[in-house]
Amino acid sequence: MTDPTPLDVAHAAMEAAPADDAARLRFYERLGDCELFLLLTEEAKDENISPEVFEVADGRFLLAFDREERLAQFVGQPAPYAALSGRILAMMLAGQGVGLGVNLEVAPSSILIPPEAIAWLQRTLEHAPDEVEAQVEQFTPPTGLPESLITSLDVKLSTAQGLADTAYLVGVTYSGGGQGHLLGFVGAIEDAQGALAKAASEALTFSGVDAGAMDVGFFDAGDPVAAKLEAVGLRFDLPQPEVPEVKHAAPGSDPDKPPRLK
Repeated sequence: MTDPTPLDVAHAAMEAAPADDAARLRFYERLGDCELFLLLTEEAKDENISPEVFEVADGRFLLAFDREERLAQFVGQPAPYAALSGRILAMMLAGQGVGLGVNLEVAPSSILIPPEAIAWLQRTLEHAPDEVEAQVEQFTPPTGLPESLITSLDVKLSTAQGLADTAYLVGVTYSGGGQGHLLGFVGAIEDAQGALAKAASEALTFSGVDAGAMDVGFFDAGDPVAAKLEAVGLRFDLPQPEVPEVKHAAPGSDPDKPPRLK
């Protein structure tokens, strides 16, 4: 028996608590984030794909699996597929009147997702946070946020390899007396700031937390604010790309390339 996938785990939690909105949101978050293998009628040509469409009593569905071997198990042999993220699939299917069958008959997370749920997922994933400017008077340790948000942020940021150095979740008091929380990114790539802000917004949405509960900010490593964040914040370390080790051969170590005498 293979280890359960993140989608299996989230699906089991949703099935165990059908009245729990948070569990259902976490399942759809995992669905949007994970890589899915979409069953095709033939090999993809350039950027054109022809998904296999299945018609059942509940409507028309495409089939996708969160492991390549699960797709092969369903078909009974290796089959053509396209590897796409759940969010890309939701964008493709929105408005098409087609649902998505996930891991059908081959995994505990087997589920038919109707077109209206796909449309909701697409709208949710497309939502972008508003840009605001506010003056922070005080940074404090974060309090009162649900563990589901912390977990969701941890998962989201673990996939943002190389987009920033670190992030800190802190409590903030703004000029004028407003209070809230801030996720401050330190050393973020400028072109990645929009994607990081969107990831933070999705973490809020899928955790069932009010969107006004957390703002997002970006700071240089040398900014004095970065030190304040580090002093009181909950730290998230973003994975960094591996730097290949460059080995310099010692002179004379290669018999085919003896050192030259000057």
